[in-house]
Amino acid sequence: MPVLSEDSGLHETLALLTSQLRPDSNHKEEMGFLRDVFSEKSLSYLMKIHEKLRYYERQSPTPVLHSAVALAEDVSLGFFLAASAPLPTPQGSFILPRLFSLGTPGIRSPKVMEELQAASVHGDERELLQLLSTPHLRAVLMVHDTVAQKNFDPVLPPLPDNIDEDFDEESVKIVRLVKNKEPLGATIRRDEHSGAVVVARIMRGGAADRSGLVHVGDELREVNGIAVLHKRPDEISQILAQSQGSITLKIIPATQEEDRLKESKVFMRALFHYNPREDRAIPCQEAGLPFQRRQVLEVVSQDDPTWWQAKRVGDTNLRAGLIPSKRFQERRLSYRRAAGTLPSPQSFKKPPYDQPCDKETCDCEGYLKGHYVAGLRRSFRLGCRERLGGSQEGKMSSGAESPELLTYEEVARYQHQPGERPRLVVLIGSLGARLHELKQKVVAENPQHFGVAVPHTTRPRKSHEKEGVEYHFVSKQAFEADLHHNKFLEHGEYKENLYGTSLEAIQAVMAKNKVCLVDVEPEALKQLRNSEFKPYIIFVKPAIQETRKTPPMSPACEDTAAPLDEQQQEMAVSAAFIDQHYGHLVDAVLVKEDLQGAYSQLIVVLEKLSKDTHWVPVSWVR
Repeated sequence: MPVLSEDSGLHETLALLTSQLRPDSNHKEEMGFLRDVFSEKSLSYLMKIHEKLRYYERQSPTPVLHSAVALAEDVSLGFFLAASAPLPTPQGSFILPRLFSLGTPGIRSPKVMEELQAASVHGDERELLQLLSTPHLRAVLMVHDTVAQKNFDPVLPPLPDNIDEDFDEESVKIVRLVKNKEPLGATIRRDEHSGAVVVARIMRGGAADRSGLVHVGDELREVNGIAVLHKRPDEISQILAQSQGSITLKIIPATQEEDRLKESKVFMRALFHYNPREDRAIPCQEAGLPFQRRQVLEVVSQDDPTWWQAKRVGDTNLRAGLIPSKRFQERRLSYRRAAGTLPSPQSFKKPPYDQPCDKETCDCEGYLKGHYVAGLRRSFRLGCRERLGGSQEGKMSSGAESPELLTYEEVARYQHQPGERPRLVVLIGSLGARLHELKQKVVAENPQHFGVAVPHTTRPRKSHEKEGVEYHFVSKQAFEADLHHNKFLEHGEYKENLYGTSLEAIQAVMAKNKVCLVDVEPEALKQLRNSEFKPYIIFVKPAIQETRKTPPMSPACEDTAAPLDEQQQEMAVSAAFIDQHYGHLVDAVLVKEDLQGAYSQLIVVLEKLSKDTHWVPVSWVR
C-alpha cells in the first residue's frame, strides 16, 4: 500500500483512500456508496480549497489596512485630477498595495492625491483606473474591509429590564435568535389542559434547531416583548414571521427537556403531488414542504406520527419542512375514496395503448437491417384486450377491488456492479408511440448488447421460421399449463391461437448478460417490479401539437386555436391516462417526434443505466 508523505494534502489522501476501496461481497452496497462519494470532483475541489485556507491561516495574516475601498477611491480621484498634468509618471508609482501582510506591521496609505497632482495618466495607469472602477473589484474590497474591521458579527440588543419577577431565575429563559428572511423553524400549539402556548415541533436545520436553545414542550410567554398567552397560534406565527434581524423569546423551559433526537435518514419517493398551501390540515402552512410526484425526499424525523419532517434530495435549503406521514396520507385517501371524492380506478375507461402495427391482421416478421427482432404483434394486443376471463385478468380484477393508495415508496441508492445481471428495460407507450420499431432499432444496431424476449405461440410454424427465433412454438396444452402456473407476463388469443411472453424468455436474455428490452401494457408493471428484474421503466409518448393557429381572416381578427383532430385526441387521452395511473412507476419519459430522435434519446438513457446511481425501492438492494 502506498505511503503518504507528511506534505500530502487532504485531496491526495482522499484519492489514495478511494483507490484502496475494493468490492466486498458482504459490504458491496456500502463500498460502492463510499466510492461514489469519494470520487466526486466537487469533494476533491473542496478539499483543495480547505488546504489552501489552512495554509494561509497558518501564516497568521493580518490586514495591512482597514479601508481598502477608501484607498481605491483616493487612487481613482487622484487619476482624475492628474489627467491633464504634463509631467510623466515614474514607473511603478501607482501599484495597489497588498491588502494583507504576513506578520508585517501595517503600512500607511500613500498620499495619492499629492503624488498625482503633478503626474500624467498613461496606458498602465488608465488600465488600473478601469480595474478600480469595476463593481466586482469594489465588492471584493468591501468584503475585505468588513473582515478587517470585524464588522460581520450580529449585534444583539441589550436584555430587557422588565423580566417578570413572578418566575424563579431558573424557570425563565430569555432566548435571542438572529434570523434573516428565513422562518424561525418551529411550530406552536395551545395545550388543551393548561391553555399555554407551547413549542410543538422544531424543524430540522432551521434557525431554532441550529441554535439548540428552543425545545419541544417549551412554553412561550413573549415574542419581542409582546405577551402571547391570550393570542391565537396564528397571530403568534404572524408576529414571528414579521420579525426580522434579532428575535427575543421569553420561554419557560419544559419540565423535562427532551434529548435532541438523532436524525433518521430515510429516503422516500413521493407518489403524489403535494402543495401545503392547499392542505387545511397542516399545522403551519409556511412550514410545509411542497413536492412533485417522483421526487425523492429525505425524511429526517418521524417523531410525529401525523407530520414528518423532510427535505428534497438535492435541495440547497438546509431547513426541513412538514409533509403528511404515510399513515396519515393513506387515511385521508381512504376517507376520500369512501366518500366518493377520490375516483376509483374501476371508474376510468381504459383508452387503447401503443399498437405495433397499423394493420389489424398484421403478423409480420420483424426484420431490420438483416436481423430478426422478435416481438409482440398487434394480433397479440387485440387478443389480450378482447379475451374474456383468464388468470392474468383475474389477478388484475382482484387487485382493482383494493386499489393501492399512492403515498410514498422507500428507496435507496443503487448502482449496477460488475458481474451483476443487467437491469430489465421496460417500455410502455401511449397510442402512437410505436414501441416495436424503436425496440427493433436498438437491438438491430447493437445485437451483442441488447436483446428481446422471444414470444410463445400455439399457431403452426411456417416454413421459413425457426424454433426459438421468431417464436417458441408450443402446443395449446403446454401453453395453458404454463398459463395456469403464472409463467406468462402477458398473454392473449387471436384467431384461435394463443400468444404470450413468458418470464423465462426474459430471464434467458438476461442470463446472456444482455439488456433485455420488453414492451408491455402498463398493467404488467407490478409483476415485473421486483429485485430479480430491477426494471427501469421508460414511458414513450408521441409529440402532440396541442394547439394550432389558424390564419386570421382580417387584421382585426385574433388568432384562434384549432382543436386537435380525432387521432391526436386519442393519443393525448392515452398518454394522459398512463401518466395519471402509472406515472409514479416511471423512471424516464421520452417524447417521440420521429424514430431517429427517440432512438438517440433512448440510447443516452441506456448508456447511463449501468454507469449512474439510481433510486430504486429499498427492497431491491436489501
